[in-house]
Amino acid sequence: MAPMPGPAVIPEKTTPPVKPPPVVPSTAKKGQRIEPEYFGSRIALYYDPALQARPTSPVNEAAVSAFWSLLSLADYDGLIAQVAAQRTALQLNDRAYFLLINQLAQKIYSGAVHRQTLFTWFILAKAGYAARIAYDTSTVYLLVPSNQKIYSVPYFTFDKVRYYALRFDGSDQVLGKVYTYDGQYPGTHKQLDMVLNRDMVVIARPATRKLGFVYAGKKYNVNAVYSRSQVDFLKTYPQLDLDMYFNASVSSVTASPLLAQLSADMQGMDQQQAVNFLLKLVQTSLQYNTDEDQFGKENYLFPEETLYYPYSDYEDRAVLFAWLVKKLLGLAVIGLDYPGHVATAVNFTDRVNGDAVMYQRKRYGVADPTYLNALAGMAMPDYKNKPPEIINIQ
Repeated sequence: MAPMPGPAVIPEKTTPPVKPPPVVPSTAKKGQRIEPEYFGSRIALYYDPALQARPTSPVNEAAVSAFWSLLSLADYDGLIAQVAAQRTALQLNDRAYFLLINQLAQKIYSGAVHRQTLFTWFILAKAGYAARIAYDTSTVYLLVPSNQKIYSVPYFTFDKVRYYALRFDGSDQVLGKVYTYDGQYPGTHKQLDMVLNRDMVVIARPATRKLGFVYAGKKYNVNAVYSRSQVDFLKTYPQLDLDMYFNASVSSVTASPLLAQLSADMQGMDQQQAVNFLLKLVQTSLQYNTDEDQFGKENYLFPEETLYYPYSDYEDRAVLFAWLVKKLLGLAVIGLDYPGHVATAVNFTDRVNGDAVMYQRKRYGVADPTYLNALAGMAMPDYKNKPPEIINIQ
């Protein structure tokens, strides 16, 4: 059942820039200074110029081996320590850490994509990650195993472990016939962890989107701030299971002002009224469109992305709504994954009549952020009698 069109999206306006993140002193100021740009911030690092090795051409097993040997002769430990210090200070998860290393590679090997990929592989392996290399006549690919299943990305299986050929910008790639390099550095066992549970400390470049809606006869205008740096980072994420989106953290740039404003608007409301208020916000202030129409493919969105992109669909709204209910009301929420549709359900303290599901011996009232003007306890007619798969939200 497709939703009715929502009101027009009010164009965003830019807000003044926030203060830059604190500068992290370099732990080793030896070698050549370099300042890779990282989501709006510039990070000063020092590296041994001997790391600018050139692999022989064409790329083959011997060339890859020779390149590794040349880098091994350079002072790479100091650079790895600096990047690790920056990772801690900037609160980077694995995905963000990988991207920082690749930004460094792009700065050292400007325009030399083969060497950028090989250098990134070398540094990751030296840092303990089980990275590998594949190549063909024109391209070198980085292969990494992941703690989470990744969709729509080519992969190879080694010893029953999937190694994904991830691009750093998040774009799709198609692999033809490739060769894999068998050499593997001892002690590399860490896998990429895509969990998003940290507030990355970079220049936010905030912008504001106004969301207007009517609840109980009163007009509300919500200023939803998002970090363009965070959105740029999230664009690099490949497709993951839905629970990763439901359980992801939201940056403080978005969370703090949005939750404060909504909390003030909801003063005096009981649980059911507050949930219905949030349903109305998500149902009617965001325009609906399918991922296929907006992106040309399936593309789940994190809450900040839903506030950024002009359109959202059912799973995007469910993720945003669930986060709002958890943070503002402290109620348990679960995701309802029907064939072709996603909604949520809320464990109310007081019984709410209507459609509900039982999960772990608790009653959860259905709350559908896409079913236009539906209240808590109202499931879409097409899914009312269909048992959903439950998505546990921590």
